[in-house]
Amino acid sequence: GSFLRYIKFPEDHFWPQVERLTYFVLMPAMLVFKLATADIGDTPLLPTLISIVGMLLLGTLVLFLFRNLFAKTGPAFTSVYQGGIRFNTYIGLACADALYGDAGLIIAAIVIAILIPIINVLCVSVFYLVVHKGELGPKSLLAMLIKNPLILGCVLGITLNQTGIGLPGWSENTLSLTSSAALPLGILAVGVALDVRAIRGGTREILSATLVRFLVMPLILLAVMSQLSIPHLNQQILVLFAVLPTATSAFILARQLGGDTVLMANITTIQTLLGFAFIPAWLTLAENIR
Repeated sequence: GSFLRYIKFPEDHFWPQVERLTYFVLMPAMLVFKLATADIGDTPLLPTLISIVGMLLLGTLVLFLFRNLFAKTGPAFTSVYQGGIRFNTYIGLACADALYGDAGLIIAAIVIAILIPIINVLCVSVFYLVVHKGELGPKSLLAMLIKNPLILGCVLGITLNQTGIGLPGWSENTLSLTSSAALPLGILAVGVALDVRAIRGGTREILSATLVRFLVMPLILLAVMSQLSIPHLNQQILVLFAVLPTATSAFILARQLGGDTVLMANITTIQTLLGFAFIPAWLTLAENIR
């Protein structure tokens, strides 16, 4: 993806449309397909929920306790916060699929269904508190969550699964073919979004967000999981999502709600590159300490 952007093939205006197609159509189709046809009866939902909520709330506490150390201004802090707790869905699903197959992908979809609403509530709340966007009320937040295509895909897939409807007739083959394009195009979009040449300034904030993302969050998760009974595969998927680089969608939220967009773009780029090292390192560590 990065190489294609460099040689400008296809042209620049092509890639935003690919990302929109992936986010609004292909990824939801994959989540519906995987969840509707999955056996999710053995997934320990309560321990998974406790692990995720514990990690996010304790991570938020750390970020606020050291707010003045991590960032100079309110808008800069919102970028550090998003860099600390948001995750890149494309990379997470691609890693889960490549490393653990369909079983891992199903658990990853369930983790996403839990993570996305909580993270959106936390991030928007931080903008509301720190940047003083008083016009952003509970109704706006609720509308954002209801319209999120990934949440809708997860809810629809789980509903079809639990009601026994499944994917009747031609719908299973159609969604299977559609969803097969989601991860390749999603990962290409991640590569296209990388722009190392644009990185400038904000050293303290970039270092803070990266430290929280790749060190504090996975350590908190491991501490929480050590107190719970969670199957090994579920643990690995949770560790994977705890150490994913932040999402490119963080830039969009920063632009909409008055954050530091330049800093957010820099954090996203650097974390994506560092993810090549930190993701396998943490998964290997988690494998050896179980």
